[in-house]
Amino acid sequence: MKRYLFAATAAIALMVAAPAAFAGDPEAAARWIDEEFQPSALSKEAQLAEMQWFIDAAAPFEGMEINVLSEGIPTHSYESEVLAKAFYEITGIKVNHQILGEGEVVQAVQTQMQTQRNLYDAYVNDSDLIGTHSRLQLAYNLTDFMAGDAADVTNPGLDLDDFIGTQFTTGPDGDLYQLPDQQFANLYWFRKDWFDRPELQEAFKAKYGYDLGVPVNWSAYEDIAQFFSEDVKEIDGIRIYGHMDYGKRAPDLGWRMTDAWLSMAGAGSKGEPNGVPIDEWGIRMEAGTCNPVGASVTRGGAANGPAAVYAIRKWDEWLRAYAPPGAASFDFYQSLPALSQGNVAQQIFWYTAFTASMVAPQSEGNNTVDADGKPLWRMAPSPHGPYWEEGQKVGYQDVGSWTILKSTPLDRAKAAWLYAQFVVSKTVDVRKSHVGLTFIRDSTINHESFTERADSLGGLIEFYRSPDRVAWSPTGINVPDYPKLAQIWWQQIGDVNSGAFTPQQAMDRLAEEMDITMARMQAADEAANVYGGCGPRLNEERDASYWFANGGAKPKLDNEKPQGITINYDELVARWESN
Repeated sequence: MKRYLFAATAAIALMVAAPAAFAGDPEAAARWIDEEFQPSALSKEAQLAEMQWFIDAAAPFEGMEINVLSEGIPTHSYESEVLAKAFYEITGIKVNHQILGEGEVVQAVQTQMQTQRNLYDAYVNDSDLIGTHSRLQLAYNLTDFMAGDAADVTNPGLDLDDFIGTQFTTGPDGDLYQLPDQQFANLYWFRKDWFDRPELQEAFKAKYGYDLGVPVNWSAYEDIAQFFSEDVKEIDGIRIYGHMDYGKRAPDLGWRMTDAWLSMAGAGSKGEPNGVPIDEWGIRMEAGTCNPVGASVTRGGAANGPAAVYAIRKWDEWLRAYAPPGAASFDFYQSLPALSQGNVAQQIFWYTAFTASMVAPQSEGNNTVDADGKPLWRMAPSPHGPYWEEGQKVGYQDVGSWTILKSTPLDRAKAAWLYAQFVVSKTVDVRKSHVGLTFIRDSTINHESFTERADSLGGLIEFYRSPDRVAWSPTGINVPDYPKLAQIWWQQIGDVNSGAFTPQQAMDRLAEEMDITMARMQAADEAANVYGGCGPRLNEERDASYWFANGGAKPKLDNEKPQGITINYDELVARWESN
């Protein structure tokens, strides 16, 4: 078996047991290259040359101890437990790479920005904050940093053109504020082995009048969910369900919606990577400007428009009707790995970051692979709702990115920048990507080792090599202050799941609270230039009918459930490969 197929735990055990090396040691670099950093996009000679550059650049910081923070996914666990150790042995800079939940990471970033106290020297902070960082100017502008203060510690082999996500970490000014470290999409996940059963195909077509396949629209997804939950009910002696999601009242529930759920239903405007003028949050910002003008329908936004309300209603209905018992109390981290139990037919909103756990062997309790470890499931593009139009984004792309705040002293910022570049370097990136399966480089995606491994990854490689991947994007620049606005979402959505509010009531309240919060930002920006002149400038309220007719939210459809449409999975993959 090739080394890149080994589990991350095996690699971690190997390297933790390795003897300590002298700081700034080329022999340590050679050992890590031979024993861990294979395969690589670089030859061993080129890897050694890149590591020698790190050794030389790190010399002024040898003996320094820095602190960095990221959320808990396999990619970051590998960095924390393996790559931080390698970096220390090779360069002499010790890194305490802490792992916390995503909400705690966002809170730490917000706290450091508000207090200007240096809590961490660098963060892997979602690119969803690009609108925040580019406006507040509290994070290092990396374009300026690399050309100025950090020129002596910027890897000449960094090769920004090789990164697939820098368009998401670039501000309206055209400058880079964050460096991608890991990237994953929310896609559709389904049990292909069940979908391929002739008796199920016949039964589905007899009931619904079209083929059982990958759903193109939400109508088909709903039909499939109903079919497996209410008609099939049991497969191989196991009670099965047609849908999986989560509903726990926690910050992840808000991100579940801001992560493109409204735009998947069709709430936003056409435009990539985000809708123009209305983005996936329902916030309006006119083309060519940097000032958001409102989230409410009455201000030209769409957060409480018919498409957004439809999206929330379907989330709630499907969770209640078609998901396994207890799913409504799951959070993000509980719901996605729950698929490995093998009792769910499909999931409309599934993150590819969980591919690594979903290809674990049967011996580790994964019931969605066969005896040879091949996945019984596949991933495919997300279906879209009835308000969606060609040219809109169809899903979310998480781009966790290195972010260094200006409150970090320069010497510590430079040492942290070295570590950030090390963990995304071509020397280590292919190996890291085999562990975490969260791609950031074209050279990695197209590496021959992933061609060899593709049939074990359920469509992941085919998707990332296809042109379709660009239609999935993170939160964009319409959101003026992510931490302040994101915290408003989950309470309102939670009130739908609890039955306290209808979807319309919840979204009305959400849109109003976002506008109230943005009004405060507007006042601060006008008084003290807090957002660099790019803070909100809210539209005066007008009747919703005006905006329905003039490029605002889309009016309610007479029929929100058109005919279901599906596509054959093999035909889909053939289309990807032909492009």
